[in-house]
Amino acid sequence: MEKTPILHFSHRQRAIDYDKTLVERIACAGLHDCIAMAKKSRSPLAILDSVEISILGPRAMARVHRDFLGIPGATDVITFPYGEILVCASIAEARAREFGNTPTTEIALYVIHGFLHLSGLDDIDPADARLMAQTQQKILEAARERIFAMSGNRQRS
Repeated sequence: MEKTPILHFSHRQRAIDYDKTLVERIACAGLHDCIAMAKKSRSPLAILDSVEISILGPRAMARVHRDFLGIPGATDVITFPYGEILVCASIAEARAREFGNTPTTEIALYVIHGFLHLSGLDDIDPADARLMAQTQQKILEAARERIFAMSGNRQRS
């Protein structure tokens, strides 16, 4: 039987409106694909009991970015190998407009991005970044298809 970490979500910002339930459902639906990758690479996601996912505002994200990585300003996603993923909702909203997504979809994509970091993928060099972007998009699309197939609803958010 596959070990699946328990996901704990904390929605800690109020400025950006997004569908919290749908973000959580997409994350849960995409988790299994990421775990399969983690098992192959023996990465943290394969052995974690739980993953904490926090959706933050820009000030909180900038503080973590500075304190833990020594880089000023907010960033989109920070993933810690012990099983914590931080997502900045305001950056997700801005990037969503840029890419033609909703904030909900962009936040879910960032959560999957965090799972992929926990699965052993990285995006430091351009080739790895392209592979990670392609992989997270495929997982996002597959997760959304599973959700909408289960609900019998083909509508997108």
